[in-house]
Amino acid sequence: MDTYLLIALNTLLEDLVAPMATGISSSGANFAALLNGESSSSTTPSPSGSTTVDGALAAAASATGLSPALLKAVATVESGLNPAAVSSAGAIGLMQLMPGTAAQLGVNPENAAQNAMGGAEYLKSLLGEFHQNLSLAVAAYNAGPGAVDEYGGIPPYQQTQHYVRAVLAQYQANMASPTPANSSSTV
Repeated sequence: MDTYLLIALNTLLEDLVAPMATGISSSGANFAALLNGESSSSTTPSPSGSTTVDGALAAAASATGLSPALLKAVATVESGLNPAAVSSAGAIGLMQLMPGTAAQLGVNPENAAQNAMGGAEYLKSLLGEFHQNLSLAVAAYNAGPGAVDEYGGIPPYQQTQHYVRAVLAQYQANMASPTPANSSSTV
């Protein structure tokens, strides 16, 4: 099925399910709120109803157990924290999700909160796949898990090697920042 058709169907489904999501309790409520662009205690709505970048990243970190500093590092390197970014390869939004990846994750990549959540879920799955090895998970986020498997480590691509160094340096800088949001969660 065409990726754009899947995204359109997902968006339609969200519009139909959104009124029901407000009654959900448990960790699924955070995800439902993110999918619907609703605010939580760490998400500040803008006048247009969308969430702030920091709020979207904090909410995604809270929902996945990942460090807000890590997610902000990935988003900084991926898009410069620009939720409207589109790469020449077709990656979309804050976390630069490819349309196919976004569709597999069931998120609208053009919605900052959904994009942050999708990127966080994808990164969390890569951390699991690569036994919590942050360098390999970040390399896989950039080059794909197949390339990391093929080379048995960070692929020898100059762009991917630079990307891994940049994300890890930004993560370290974010962790050194006195912002309370950067000090909670794990990896």
